[in-house]
Amino acid sequence: MTATKNSTRYLTLLSQALLSQAPGSDGNASSHIAAAQNRQNNGVEPLAEAVSAFDVHEFGELWTLANSHHVIMRAFLVLHRALAAEGSNRAEWIDRAIVKEQARVGHALSFLSPICQALEDAGDVIVIKSLDHWPDLGSDLDLYTNADADNVVAIMSERFQAHLAERSWGDRLAGKWNFVVPGLPELVEVHVARLGQTGEQIAVTRSLVARSATEHFGGHAFRVPAPEERIMISTLQRMYRHFYARLCDIVDNTKLIDSGTVDYGYLKSLGRSAGLWEGLATYLVIVSGYARSYRGEPLPLPTFVTDAARFGNELVRFKRNFLRIPIFPQAVSLYASEWKRLFLNGDLQNALRLSLLPGLATAAALEFKITGNDKGIW
Repeated sequence: MTATKNSTRYLTLLSQALLSQAPGSDGNASSHIAAAQNRQNNGVEPLAEAVSAFDVHEFGELWTLANSHHVIMRAFLVLHRALAAEGSNRAEWIDRAIVKEQARVGHALSFLSPICQALEDAGDVIVIKSLDHWPDLGSDLDLYTNADADNVVAIMSERFQAHLAERSWGDRLAGKWNFVVPGLPELVEVHVARLGQTGEQIAVTRSLVARSATEHFGGHAFRVPAPEERIMISTLQRMYRHFYARLCDIVDNTKLIDSGTVDYGYLKSLGRSAGLWEGLATYLVIVSGYARSYRGEPLPLPTFVTDAARFGNELVRFKRNFLRIPIFPQAVSLYASEWKRLFLNGDLQNALRLSLLPGLATAAALEFKITGNDKGIW
């Protein structure tokens, strides 16, 4: 009970650091007053006061949660400013954590850049998910390519001396290959020609490649998805695969929505064609609801998005250190809608692939219950 209570407190502090100010506030006085009032209304401790009281063990727990939610760089920079303003010696702990994470991210990018360049000899290469958290980085490096799988394996093994990690049945269905690269702590996960838990989404991949753009991260250039495809991929991962969200997902999509760059009409068209529209809308409303609890106002989503949502943040629970999406009956109904749309589109092969998901999930749950490990299946 104490561990759960502490984790909830740490999540609240991290969320406060990342979400308490509305966009465009630039830290001005009125925004600070509004943010302070909102924190008071929600019973949230002042950042500097809370972290200044931490001992080494508590700070280690905060770091662990921030790391698992991929928000160390963003949240700890805010914490550093708050602590430095108070003259707290805990700012030194924050400094060391930031330097450590910067080194990890820089090291990962020094590998990711040549890997992408090498794989481009065989096809298009898009970095998905991992760079959405910038300046944070995910725990592995995710790529999508339309190259032939044999060419991908050959390039990774011959040019980087990488070897394949064990592939689960889920990996095989999804068209995923995980590579262990010498000198790189993170796995390189390559999605070949397919997206989705069972590789059922292939129509989405065409727009993913066609609408991608080159952006710079840490002195390196990478092709990344357009905003709409970013939301689509995040939805697939959270609402149709893991059934939980990280704080980075909330922060990433909040920033994307605030930017005003999302074409919701196109997103709806793309989502409906893939059978994912209700899941997309629900995911965005969950993000908006969570952000609202710290900002005091919802995100600027169109009415046709909020009207299409099946549920909102009120059903999401913080459990086992993540924000859990309800599976029965909510997520199950979203799965059924995706399957139905693939079937009605005449995409029988991919509808059949998706129909294997319940059995795969059941087997994974049993395997986890018996052995504590579902990697051979999921």
